[in-house]
Amino acid sequence: MKNGCGSRRPWCYPIGIMRLPYFCALYLAVVLPGFAQTAANAGPPLPTDPRAIFEAAAPFYDFTSPELKPWHLKATYQLYDEKGKFSEQGTYEYWWASPQVYRSTWTRPGATHTEWHMENGTHAYESTGEPINLFEYSLHTALLSPLPRHADLDPAKFRLEDEGVIANRSEGHCITIVPIMNQDEFTGHPANGPFPTYCFEPQRPVLQSVFSFEQVLTQYSDVVTTQSKYLARNVNISEGKHKLITARVDSIDQIEACDLTFTPPSSVTSTYVGKTGLISSNTIKINKEIMASLMIKKVQPIYPMEVKKAHVQGKVVVVATIGTDGKTYDLRVISAPSASLADSAFKAISQWEYKPYLLNGEPVPVETTVVVTYALGK
Repeated sequence: MKNGCGSRRPWCYPIGIMRLPYFCALYLAVVLPGFAQTAANAGPPLPTDPRAIFEAAAPFYDFTSPELKPWHLKATYQLYDEKGKFSEQGTYEYWWASPQVYRSTWTRPGATHTEWHMENGTHAYESTGEPINLFEYSLHTALLSPLPRHADLDPAKFRLEDEGVIANRSEGHCITIVPIMNQDEFTGHPANGPFPTYCFEPQRPVLQSVFSFEQVLTQYSDVVTTQSKYLARNVNISEGKHKLITARVDSIDQIEACDLTFTPPSSVTSTYVGKTGLISSNTIKINKEIMASLMIKKVQPIYPMEVKKAHVQGKVVVVATIGTDGKTYDLRVISAPSASLADSAFKAISQWEYKPYLLNGEPVPVETTVVVTYALGK
């Protein structure tokens, strides 16, 4: 996402929280299908070149465009346990005022998590109860930025393989993103796969599914348009035959920017986390050994019993941003031997804390790679 500094410059961070001008909360009472319409006949035809397919789809999934009007989304989701049985129900809400100012809130029994993104790259969060899990957190990406990041399509680092139609996965056109070998540690992708695969409708650049990790499949259905963007009202994430999370978008409302919504309470502290989303040349990347020496709080990951019984082991690779307060933000699981191990690593790392990294004596946000190894018998 863009920030008020224009780029993720290490010397550009604000003091305190920049407050938005006050506007009264005004919901325009425009909900689905009024504010959103079916996408059945919208969009250009699907190109044949894999890279062109992503380029054609990108404008329709750009929910950071400054041309968008302020809006609010509410979705209901269901969590499932390690055996694929229904566990808990929660609510995800997203408010958007501008490319720099937006908010996400996850709420379910025993857990609440809110993140505020504000001008100049400031970020604030508030959590109560237990940490939310990886797939709850992934709802934001699944709904609002399901395509690969720009950096993951860099032809110098990744090649695109046209898979055509993959049996039992999608009736559309599938593309696999394969890392080119000899990359630095921040890429984090395994050398031998599996690699992320994106499947689109046969005739249009509408995303149908994403395949990641070993067997994790994200499926999209009931796709509508809202402000000329594609939005799936149904999202199902599963591993093999077991459901992990299902979500349904209940409403999409047009709103006015509201101080009470977009500004955190005074009791919540903020940090500068810099530019997220697209990776810029100004991003400070620090290797994991240096960041490990700065760690002041480490929560040990839990090896799930069901995974142990199945004799699943291996490494989970996570890329994280460390804010100026030393806490971890914007965690991205790059590779994992199973969904349960990915979630276990995510929950633990999200609670880690470090001494702030200093550049010329000033704390700056950094990006680093964390590797968590799960081994049987240890």
